[in-house]
Amino acid sequence: MIMEGEFMYKDNKIFILGMARSGYEVAKVLLNRGNKVVITDAKEQNAEHVDELKKLGASVIITTSPEELLDKTFDYVVKNPGITYEHKCILKADELKITVVNEMEVTYNLLPENVSIVGITGSNGKTTTTTLTYELIRATGKRVHIGGNIGVPFAAMLKEINEGDIIVVEISAQQLHDFKNFRPNIGVITNLTETHLDFFKTYENYVNHKLMVFKNSKEEDIAIINMKDIDTVGNIKPKKIYFSSSLKSDVYIENEAIYYNEEEIIKLNDIRVKGSHNYENIMCAIIAAKEYGVTNDMIKEVLNNFSGVEHRLEYVKKLNNREFFNDSKATNVISTQVALSAFNKPVILLLGGLDRGHSFDELGPYLTHVKGIVSFGETKNRIAEFAKSVNIDCVVVEKLNEAVKAAYNLSDEGDIILLSPACASWDQYPDFESRGKDFKDIVEKLI
Repeated sequence: MIMEGEFMYKDNKIFILGMARSGYEVAKVLLNRGNKVVITDAKEQNAEHVDELKKLGASVIITTSPEELLDKTFDYVVKNPGITYEHKCILKADELKITVVNEMEVTYNLLPENVSIVGITGSNGKTTTTTLTYELIRATGKRVHIGGNIGVPFAAMLKEINEGDIIVVEISAQQLHDFKNFRPNIGVITNLTETHLDFFKTYENYVNHKLMVFKNSKEEDIAIINMKDIDTVGNIKPKKIYFSSSLKSDVYIENEAIYYNEEEIIKLNDIRVKGSHNYENIMCAIIAAKEYGVTNDMIKEVLNNFSGVEHRLEYVKKLNNREFFNDSKATNVISTQVALSAFNKPVILLLGGLDRGHSFDELGPYLTHVKGIVSFGETKNRIAEFAKSVNIDCVVVEKLNEAVKAAYNLSDEGDIILLSPACASWDQYPDFESRGKDFKDIVEKLI
């Protein structure tokens, strides 16, 4: 049973399924509230983190059968978002009628009074939109925090948040599933495309999970929606504000400038990052930040200096007249399409990672400038078959370091060497950030 108020998540017995960063951070919060905590994971974890949790009183258990440890004495299960709903432990929790939540839901219920939340989700552009929204609100001088799926667990932010603060959080569809009370004052869906179908099985189920960002919304809240998704989103409670880089909406592009309610906000020439996908991310951020008093002059100052986010079409270096770009955050085909659309020079493309069984065929129309592909990881052979089908030479390797060297050997002066894998990283890396950092380290050590 969900309790409300200061007694929530206090003096309970709590089972945390999956440690990693979010499990570690929420465990500390829960232990400091007098809870008895059992935390499990299938893999060995950071030894310092394990020792810290044990000293705080947690039982840390590495096991591939956590369901054997779960019984009706537990009040909550806190699930890592990456764990599927068919996991034996989750099915058992449902049978035992134990409430299943996640780290973000726990943290939300422990926030101080009168905080304001901007919750950002969508298929692509979440991290850029979250970062820009934070930067624009920060320009007003207000106290604002950033975290969530972007890399800093919500629970790790809790001790820094004061009454009346503003919080900008990136939220994945997997996180939305386990929300009970979570309610953003401003909810954003950047766009909706077919992705994560290995997890959600159908596009309809995936969309329904994204719409959960508005599950607890009230009429005074705001929903920021891509105009192309107007029919998909349907009828929701909050006030809707629409944006589009190609259609007339509340926020739109006209005369090489972004307009909001017929007012020119900023010329496209005054924006450092380029591309229609970036302009739509910027529109989301402008709408949200306007609710907190950002001025057009502040917007121009921020966007004139904003060069993008790490691991998203991030420029790494130029070496022997070859330019290297890190787009490790491209964990699906749509993201890689966006990356390929940004270049009109010859590209050597690094593709590969976790095999979710997804097709690469939709990359076909975007390969105009791709002169070679290097495939790696679990999907390497399927990518090689795809490359053959579109008549592009492909070198097949196992690891990323081999892929970078092979890409360099395929390249000529003036080429772009682009890591935009179109796959998740989990076959060889704990997250896309680790993959991107490894890529940059490998590039720095070339020749």
